[in-house]
Amino acid sequence: MRRRALAAALTTVVLALAGCGGSPRNVAAPASPSPSSPVAAASSVPATSSAPSSTSAAPPPPQANGNPNGRATVPAEARAADTSIPTRVIGNGTPASCTSEAVVSAVGAGGVITFNCGPQPVTITMKATAKIKNVQGAKIVLDGGGKVTLSGEGKRRILYMNTCDKNQGWTTSHCQDQDHPSLTVQNLTFADGNSTGDTTEGGGGGAIFVRGGRFKVVNARFVRNRCDQTGPDLGGAAIRVLSQYHNQPVYIVSSTFGGAAGQGGVCANGGALSSIGVSWVVLNSVLSYNSAVGKGANPARPGTPGGGSGGAIYCDGNQFTVRLAGTLVEQNKANEGGGAVFFVSNDRSGTMSIESSTLRKNPSAGFETQGFPGIYFLGARPPSVSSSTLTR
Repeated sequence: MRRRALAAALTTVVLALAGCGGSPRNVAAPASPSPSSPVAAASSVPATSSAPSSTSAAPPPPQANGNPNGRATVPAEARAADTSIPTRVIGNGTPASCTSEAVVSAVGAGGVITFNCGPQPVTITMKATAKIKNVQGAKIVLDGGGKVTLSGEGKRRILYMNTCDKNQGWTTSHCQDQDHPSLTVQNLTFADGNSTGDTTEGGGGGAIFVRGGRFKVVNARFVRNRCDQTGPDLGGAAIRVLSQYHNQPVYIVSSTFGGAAGQGGVCANGGALSSIGVSWVVLNSVLSYNSAVGKGANPARPGTPGGGSGGAIYCDGNQFTVRLAGTLVEQNKANEGGGAVFFVSNDRSGTMSIESSTLRKNPSAGFETQGFPGIYFLGARPPSVSSSTLTR
């Protein structure tokens, strides 16, 4: 992807991204890499994936994530899915019954999935990646009730969906643009996912990888996730998305990526989110302490492995949009361009908007667009910024 000129300057900023894509050329700058990650605890014992239970006391409200000061309106299609009548329930009321095997089995079977692991928070250490089977219906919901953490143990990706993967079943002749499955993850924590070394579809997606169908995230937390630390275009320590039905956006709502020092994601590019040709709407969320640690940008400068752009968000492609509203993006960093956001629309048709958001302290060690601290942007026109603050 070529970059002809840095986008025009603006001094005030509102966060509404319309499309993320691309990579920097003819620009220089290195910096320093970032940390690695710990491992979480887990439960083992028999895997149980049972049908819905009938009566029980009302569950406690899910733990709150995201930006408490965010006031962006959430459209109906971006809200949490109704899980009052689950298709299947993981666990029988004890932490020991909530196992990796039970999660893998339930996700493979599809439907609306909830957890019954007892009254206290529980961490389930995944011994294998849970994979969506494309033939298992149009709608898949994974709801942790605010008490469940799925841990990749620092060794593996946690969740995988790919409509073009033959091993998960082809359901149409146009796998890259189909409306199903529709996957929602909500009220869950994804910790210590790691896709390093997994080159499927180019790699990336330390916690979650998605290609095709539809995908949204509501009230979730992503901490200490990892993907390969070198490479010009792979990314998404937390989430990597390739293609969505009719280019409809991925919604990220009231969710946290990192949130504190030592809790952020680390990858070559996109310490939190990464995509090619995919639109995003990020509402009332927090992206902080994430790092893009590659060196050499995209395309990679001679003698370098490439990467290092988009401390929090890395977007590439042609026509796509990115919108940030009610969102806090801070303390992210990039060894190359875009300490907060790297956005390159190769055909210059993509747009980005920032509304009622704050971007601050997101250093770009290499390059960024003048007037937009923490952002490298090439698109149809300068990012639209309203009721927002962008500072160094």
